[in-house]
Amino acid sequence: MSNTAVSSSSETPLRLRNFHITFFAIVLGMAGFSLAVQKIGGKDGHGIMPSLEMPATVLIYATLALFVLVGILYAAKLVRYPDTLGLEFNHPVKINFFPLIAKILLVLSVAFLDRNMQVSYYMWAIGASMQLIASLVIISIWIRHTHFKIEHMTPGWFIPIVGSLIVPIAGVPHGFVEISWFFFSVGLVFWIALFTIVMYRMIFHPPIPDKLLPTLFILFAPPAIAFIAYVKLAGLDGGAGLDGFARILYYFSLFMFILILFKVQILAKINFFLSWWAYSFPLAAKTLATVVMLHMTNSVFYRNLALFELAFLVLVIVILVVVTLSAIMKGEICVED
Repeated sequence: MSNTAVSSSSETPLRLRNFHITFFAIVLGMAGFSLAVQKIGGKDGHGIMPSLEMPATVLIYATLALFVLVGILYAAKLVRYPDTLGLEFNHPVKINFFPLIAKILLVLSVAFLDRNMQVSYYMWAIGASMQLIASLVIISIWIRHTHFKIEHMTPGWFIPIVGSLIVPIAGVPHGFVEISWFFFSVGLVFWIALFTIVMYRMIFHPPIPDKLLPTLFILFAPPAIAFIAYVKLAGLDGGAGLDGFARILYYFSLFMFILILFKVQILAKINFFLSWWAYSFPLAAKTLATVVMLHMTNSVFYRNLALFELAFLVLVIVILVVVTLSAIMKGEICVED
């Protein structure tokens, strides 16, 4: 047997051991992308690009397949290396990625609202339950911990709680209005609290490490998602029109989006890490928020902005898929931190 074969054989188990929870960020990014394509091609997108209906269907089912694949690989890792669960759950950054599974289910539940209400309901019910449990567990750890420092804080810390803001988007159509208000309240208040801490950390402490810089894109995701959820909760999409709070949420998200665009030249220079997938879902959320604004205002400005954001999202997804596949082929994925 050649040395190459021996090396490859010995590296395979190690790669499985290093198959981290962060891989679910790829699935979430693809779920958000699929939903954005579906909405721009559907009635909520005012028929901007009706030709996207079929690609949206393909993307959604491809995302489901990817979700299953990543889930199987991660479960296989836990069966073979059960000690890694504790290591990841006690990690100051990786712990925040466990609620990604709930967020994926919640996003897919929105995608299936126009496809299969029963499937959407089950995804929503499981996702919302998992989101509640994850929020309670992780916030409890935050409150009483022994190893977190301010330097560990990044926008990635929004992940455990921002999922609560997604709940109303499918929750209201399924008739769970009060439950949706409950999740919305929790997500909104904790987002404001965490946003304050993140800004303090970025202004008064050393810069965020290059590996985690892509999480800056998460800064404009919570207000974008909150805007979509609030429109549903307040019934503004039923003809009531926008109110002041809805405008505050959307325009703050738009400002943060523009602000982060000023940093693109810095982000483009960093080496590839899986954290690059943090670009995808926030861009999808921002695109979806603009589609809702188009639906509410029927403005040419928001139509053009939605097309620009979708084009930007498509470009980012293509780049992410290419560089991720390249990294996998080169053996640069699933390596020791």
